[in-house]
Amino acid sequence: MPSTLPGVPDIDEDLASRIVDRLGAIEHLLRDSVSSSDDMMRWTGRHLMDAGGKRVRPMLVLLAASLGDIDAAGVQDAAVLVELTHLASLYHDDVMDSAPTRRGTDSAHALWGNNVAILTGDFLFARASALSARIGTDAVRLHSETFERLCLGQLHETVGPKAGEDPFEHYISVLSDKTASLLSLAGGLGASLSGAPESTADVMRRYGEKVGVAFQLADDVLDLESDADTSGKTPGIDLREGVPTMPTLLVRRRAAAHPDSRSLEIVERLDGDLSSDSALDELVGLLRADPALEETRELAARTADEASATLAELPAGDARDALTAFTTTLVRRNR
Repeated sequence: MPSTLPGVPDIDEDLASRIVDRLGAIEHLLRDSVSSSDDMMRWTGRHLMDAGGKRVRPMLVLLAASLGDIDAAGVQDAAVLVELTHLASLYHDDVMDSAPTRRGTDSAHALWGNNVAILTGDFLFARASALSARIGTDAVRLHSETFERLCLGQLHETVGPKAGEDPFEHYISVLSDKTASLLSLAGGLGASLSGAPESTADVMRRYGEKVGVAFQLADDVLDLESDADTSGKTPGIDLREGVPTMPTLLVRRRAAAHPDSRSLEIVERLDGDLSSDSALDELVGLLRADPALEETRELAARTADEASATLAELPAGDARDALTAFTTTLVRRNR
């Protein structure tokens, strides 16, 4: 019987109940993991955690672990590890993007300044590293490799494509490093720690790479379609900071190859002054009505289909069905 439990994909009810129980335990572990005797860090370290979040990465750890023993040693630590690493990256990203809000509340750097926000992210990375050490040497290696990819993804996004590099390939590589790497870690750790065969862990790593890119492409659509009240983030904030997204890349390609008045106007606005809210709102409105938005949505769906096809290598059963439902939930969400 399908589950109707909130926050969990439409999956087998027994499996959903087990996951919900463990997500509750993981939430407590998350808060314990950032506890500190330092008065300042006690507040800043919990700021984004208290603001909520979808807990996509812990969910994927548990779904992958359901391919083996979901209660095996290290599974819950792995779920906390990936979420702490994700949260740490958000503190840093918000500084680099000058984002005023995150998850419907003021960003850490807006409240306490860039230095405190960066150091808080470093603190969370340190706590995540301690968890990887507790899990074992393989987890330490995989976590460090993922951390490296997160850094390189942010660097490559910041400096942009090299001369002669295809901007679309560059953008997908940035998404792979900044988003998919952590979902790959979540899927791989969940499966391997559960005692599932190594071939299963390999499938989950490859699945995480694909579904992570699809997830971020869906975010590119949401960044334009949603509003601040539902997403907790100002629509089009990446446009103001000059951060490329798939819709803007598609418009620029069209303007270069087959210029028309709409695409040329959008490019002109992208390259213009977006410091005022009215200018940003007008550009968001143009992009919402542009075919590039639907093209991005279709690309996200195709990439999600590729992720689901990877799951066909897993044994049939409730766990595989749940992962397929999870894929659909990530790409078709509205916030």
